[in-house]
Amino acid sequence: MNSLRPLWVATVLVVGTVAGYTVQFITASSGYAVPVLHWSSLLTMGAATVLTLIMGIRVKRYTSGKSKSPISPIAAARTLVLAQASVYAGSTIAGWHIGILIGLLGASGSGSDAVKSSLLMTGGALVMAIVGWVVEQFCKLPPEEPSSPEGRAKGKDEEGYAAGTN
Repeated sequence: MNSLRPLWVATVLVVGTVAGYTVQFITASSGYAVPVLHWSSLLTMGAATVLTLIMGIRVKRYTSGKSKSPISPIAAARTLVLAQASVYAGSTIAGWHIGILIGLLGASGSGSDAVKSSLLMTGGALVMAIVGWVVEQFCKLPPEEPSSPEGRAKGKDEEGYAAGTN
């Protein structure tokens, strides 16, 4: 499994920002409401973020030797995929709302409900992305002693991620 690449995450953020600004400009000039997520979306994002963090802590406890119960390879892989998906989803949502904020701040100032909602969603999405990034790091095993041949490959894949037990 490949690790996250900061350039791809930044690209997703920039594309989301451009898309958000463009759609905001088109909808505002057509007389439609600004396309921001409702604040209740924070509940869903928060639940996904907490779940990602709980699963990541479980993997981290296993990889650091603090947990005696083994973790299945499928659970470790699912945790890694969820963490990476959280980073990309958080970057996309943050970019979208940053683009909307850029358009709204120039047009309506900072007092509108859409600006407040966009700020809230941007903050929540950034937290989601940061937690996903941290949990991805939790899924990496610490480096083994290089002198031990079995320590080089045991329990991890070619990228250094936890592979669980067989």
